[in-house]
Amino acid sequence: MAYTPNSSAPKADFDVIVVGGGPSGATAANDLAAKGHSVLLLDRAGRIKPCGGAIPPRCIEDFEIPDELICARIRSARMISPKNKAVDMPIENGFVGMVNRETFDEWLRERAEKTGAERRVGTFVRLERNEADQPVAVYTDAEGAEARASTKLLIGADGAKSKVLKQGLPNVKPAPYVFAYHEIIKAPKANGEARANYDPTRCDVYYQGRLSPDFYAWVFPHGDTASIGVGSAKKGFSLRGAVADLRRDAGMEESDLVRHEGAPIPMKPIKRWDNGRDVIVTGDAAGVVAPASGEGIYYAMAGGRMVADAVHMTLLTGEAKALATARRTFMKEHGKVFFVLGLLQYFWYGGDRRRERFVKICEDPDVQRLTWESYMNKRLVKREPMAHVRVFFKDLSHLLGLAKT
Repeated sequence: MAYTPNSSAPKADFDVIVVGGGPSGATAANDLAAKGHSVLLLDRAGRIKPCGGAIPPRCIEDFEIPDELICARIRSARMISPKNKAVDMPIENGFVGMVNRETFDEWLRERAEKTGAERRVGTFVRLERNEADQPVAVYTDAEGAEARASTKLLIGADGAKSKVLKQGLPNVKPAPYVFAYHEIIKAPKANGEARANYDPTRCDVYYQGRLSPDFYAWVFPHGDTASIGVGSAKKGFSLRGAVADLRRDAGMEESDLVRHEGAPIPMKPIKRWDNGRDVIVTGDAAGVVAPASGEGIYYAMAGGRMVADAVHMTLLTGEAKALATARRTFMKEHGKVFFVLGLLQYFWYGGDRRRERFVKICEDPDVQRLTWESYMNKRLVKREPMAHVRVFFKDLSHLLGLAKT
């Protein structure tokens, strides 16, 4: 149903302003424009987030991602232990899509614009309020001049260090985060040392303390290019040095560098997403990146859609309490997955002995099947209860050191 403005309400420049044009912000802007709202999508130009770029089949289906944006189709993952033991986890009857964030994010922004959102290039500076007590986004435009736009509702999709969160929800603690850094390189050619270690249909994940003391490192294919990256929350740890070590270990030291990026990646949904009035956050600002895996694209887009639904209901009814439904809906659908992944990260990333045992567990067919089914469909697998029981006791035996590595 299209939105019909209330003629008695104070006139704002826009019904909604979305700060940040990544997957979450662009999805929220697109959905709200499709519902008939006037939307401003404000985004900084040229920023690309470090990201492995994986999107599961559910993301492709739910958000109608066209085939031309899928730059690689992953058929397996290889888990590599501190002792360089490699365990392959093949995907049965499906694939994980890989996207380049440079083109993927821009396509999402263009889709929102085609749907009816107005796009502006600018950097959010601060939140003010006008005489009608409506939010006013103050930003610097592409020429560096300060500009303003008022709105009925403000959505902050401006990253883990969100200014919208800090200013609009000052009493809400931001999510804890790891720092991520990756280098996009030209994919190894069909021969040579690098190609011998590289499969364009396989993601390699390194669980080695020397590459990341508290997270993991990766080599993810992107068609003509590849992402080589690492994450860590440990202060003083050299992410660039770890990537250089990984490139050398993988025989990709001489591969041509295309670009590099670094940014904080949140690891836990924050306790509250809205101020109960007219400001709400989504995506990294809301902390919706999965622990352990660091997966964020699907959860960002799902969260953006839920925020858009909550904002739409608020605009229709004038009831600001509707904003809180976004987080409740997200946690109802994905909270258990985040909880389980948080436990996994806590138990298995706490040292190389545990990482060695974790990679050993990945050899198990039950673990592989349940992992892929949950990942591909974005929900915990409820069937096959005995498989869960078997996995539980195998996990326990590894934690207690009763299983051989």
